[in-house]
Amino acid sequence: VQLQASGGGLVQAGGSLRLSCAASGSIFSINDMGWYRQAPGKQRELVARTTRGGSTNYADSVKGRFTISRDNAKNTMYLQMDSLKPEDTAVYYCNAVLLPRFGTPGAYWGQGTLVTVSS
Repeated sequence: VQLQASGGGLVQAGGSLRLSCAASGSIFSINDMGWYRQAPGKQRELVARTTRGGSTNYADSVKGRFTISRDNAKNTMYLQMDSLKPEDTAVYYCNAVLLPRFGTPGAYWGQGTLVTVSS
């Protein structure tokens, strides 16, 4: 089982980016999925999470600017990031709580994608 995050890059403040996270491998089901980020010198923090049924929650710092969504048929999650600020600069990681057909059920992490917002 692998989680592949993509879509990061360099953008000016006020701009937008869309991150994607695709889960691949022999997966029976995926429950919660989420995006986390880690800025230099800081701890990893929750950005947004979504349940399989589509319920969502967001960090206060991104509410109204970021939107998390998922396509269960494609085992893929997205993060639409609008009105980006320099303080959004971080490595963004995707996370999924899943049940593989073989192996250990639990939380899996993607490799991270760097988002840099210039002022």
